[in-house]
Amino acid sequence: MNATVNSTSFWEQGLLGENLFLTMTLGALVKALLILVIGLLIAKLLRRYLLNLSRSTKYVWIINEDTASTLHNLIVVIAVVYSLDALGVLSYEIAGTSISNLLTAFLVFYFSYLLAKKSKDYMIMSSSRQKLPEVQVKAKLFYYLIVTLAFFIALNIAGLTGRLTTLLAAAGITGIVLGFSAQTVVSNFISGIFMYFDKPLKIGDPVEVAGYSGIVHDIRILSTRIRTWDGLLVRIPNEKLFNSEIKNLQKYPARRVDIIVGIAYKEDAQRAIDVIKKTLDEMPYVLAEPEPTVFVDSLGDSSVNIAIRAWAPSEKWFDVRTQIVQRVKKALNEAGIEIPFPQRVNWFAEELRVKVEKEN
Repeated sequence: MNATVNSTSFWEQGLLGENLFLTMTLGALVKALLILVIGLLIAKLLRRYLLNLSRSTKYVWIINEDTASTLHNLIVVIAVVYSLDALGVLSYEIAGTSISNLLTAFLVFYFSYLLAKKSKDYMIMSSSRQKLPEVQVKAKLFYYLIVTLAFFIALNIAGLTGRLTTLLAAAGITGIVLGFSAQTVVSNFISGIFMYFDKPLKIGDPVEVAGYSGIVHDIRILSTRIRTWDGLLVRIPNEKLFNSEIKNLQKYPARRVDIIVGIAYKEDAQRAIDVIKKTLDEMPYVLAEPEPTVFVDSLGDSSVNIAIRAWAPSEKWFDVRTQIVQRVKKALNEAGIEIPFPQRVNWFAEELRVKVEKEN
């Protein structure tokens, strides 16, 4: 004798099997009410637990009041669906699966989508401006991961896992067809992920990249926007950006100023060097460490070229450079040191004859 009794036969035994309305039995009603009560209880306890946890956790972007409310509503709605299924209202089948399974699968996917979207938005809004590019990539990766997992979980709940192989095969063929037309989009997306790990630049950095120079205005998953020095907005695809040489002008706290100053050959080069060093020492934004260096760099056609190497804070580099040029010019003028203009000597292979006419 088989002593195993399944749950369906239990709800149909004895008094529980008595019909109340049409095919609805007392057991089905009790089962539906029990599912509903347990679902409401679990939803309430889970919501309370998440609210308490949100006050102490550092992962507030995922564990917060919105998450608690979303999961609470999901559990309540699923409990209602299974309660109706227990009453036989949703027992009809479509495509080899019950309506209750299809509704549950849809609800799981929909609420997971809401949860992922709210978490992504919350993560971006709660981040600081300095960390915004990194947080944006993290948020979008989290969003796509949750939506993908929810999709496969929904397929399993709907009872469509047997058809999953056929679905994936069809998706693979479609992906190959679309891949040729969307390969640029995919390449930009992957390059954006690589850019996140490489981190060569961030919003607000002055850069030179792909033939453009300016300030990084925005970093997105497919492209990066740069505001050029003359006020234009340039959108650079991440694939091109990733494969280009990127010159970050403010990656490090200090940057060197390189200037060449020419003095006349008749002037004392060491005296000019001393005047320039004194001028640099009087400038507050010229760093003492590394120490500025001034030396004779080359002998030009019309001048002795003196090189100036001075370090300045990266954010003050342009101002310091313009001030050095201006102050060094003024100091050399005050010291009486000539800064020559180009001079040329014309030599003729044959003697040049010039006719001079006398005035009457």
